[in-house]
Amino acid sequence: MSSSDNARRRSRSRSRDRDDEGGNKPPGGSSAPIAPNPAMFGGNMRPHGIAHLPSLPAFASAGAVSSDILKNAQQAAQEKINRELFVGNTPPGTSEMLLLQFLNGAMRRVNLCGPHETPILNCRVNSKFAFIELVNPEMANKALNLNGIPFLGAVLKVSRPSKYAGPPVPTKTWQELTGQALPAGAVLDAEQEKINRELFVGNTTPEMTEQMLREFLGNAMEQVGLNVMAGNPITACRVSGKFAFIELRTPQEAANALNLNNIPFMGTQLRVGRPSKWNGPPDNHGNWEDILAKYMSGELQAGNTAPGQGAAAMHAAAAAASEPAPSRVVELQNMLSDDDLVNEEEYNDIMEDTREECGQYGQLVSVIIPRAGEPGATKIFLEYSSNDDAAKAIKGLQGRTFDGRRVQASYFDETKFAKKEFS
Repeated sequence: MSSSDNARRRSRSRSRDRDDEGGNKPPGGSSAPIAPNPAMFGGNMRPHGIAHLPSLPAFASAGAVSSDILKNAQQAAQEKINRELFVGNTPPGTSEMLLLQFLNGAMRRVNLCGPHETPILNCRVNSKFAFIELVNPEMANKALNLNGIPFLGAVLKVSRPSKYAGPPVPTKTWQELTGQALPAGAVLDAEQEKINRELFVGNTTPEMTEQMLREFLGNAMEQVGLNVMAGNPITACRVSGKFAFIELRTPQEAANALNLNNIPFMGTQLRVGRPSKWNGPPDNHGNWEDILAKYMSGELQAGNTAPGQGAAAMHAAAAAASEPAPSRVVELQNMLSDDDLVNEEEYNDIMEDTREECGQYGQLVSVIIPRAGEPGATKIFLEYSSNDDAAKAIKGLQGRTFDGRRVQASYFDETKFAKKEFS
């Protein structure tokens, strides 16, 4: 085949390619192009396959909707911040339900809200602080007046969260609102309050762990009556080389714990004193040898040692002598007043709250709350399925604060309970 024939074939091939690029051929071999069918694309195609674009007003409308959504979300977030409050200095082990009920009751008691309102909706508790959420910003403003309220031996600090950016609101402290005085040694400054509860422990050895120190020193305080309520008074311990710091539940127990100075432990004598940041007045206390000698000889009397120490020891001894035998029934005192038992709705609320709270310690068989005028009025009787559950309830409830009053929990005779002899 000649080169001229090959050239003509290539030329015809390129010609056919150009025809194909010009558009699809219709049936029958016609070279006329096929117009695109708008129905194939929902009528939204222009000639030559160009899609219709939304008009500019449609884009602007979508942008406005997006902006409104963002604005509403920001407003909702800010409104939630305006309804939230920070609650500092919560004692270790504080439950959300207990704190929620306590603060709601406090607001009702001093008329910061209506007698049947529940202004605080939610509570989130951390190790040493909490956040509460109010029904609206106005109630949050009123709840700021709870600042300084005593709670389980501590003084709560109620303030705005760090995210709050609104204007300051005039408020009072709980003491200004109620006329009550701050507990001895308590301050509203959370940092200073922690310093008042902290002690330095020197002359430790590398073998001593935080748990060992906490248990040893806490048990020693309980043994001679240096604690002011049941349980280990030492809530935290930090060991650093040849010294440590311990944190007590209350400033009073911190002052009492100074009597542990020179206590022997693991072949050495521990030095117990105030930390360098302490700027309070000098403490009047003894050493471990003095306290132990007085305790063993029965010489402990109120006023001979740190404030409250002798009284606590005598109270513990008296309670042990008169305490009834373990049983399945627990008697709670100092929780209610006669006024709490008058209103039927309030009585039912107390019954429901008691079942829910006290049911955490074991299987409740029954709850008896004598009515106003009946024998045992203002007391609460809890019947558990076992002695162990009753013991857990006493340990968990003894010394707690309810509506500003310190709860007393003890065993109650099962025979008297069955006969309803509650007086």
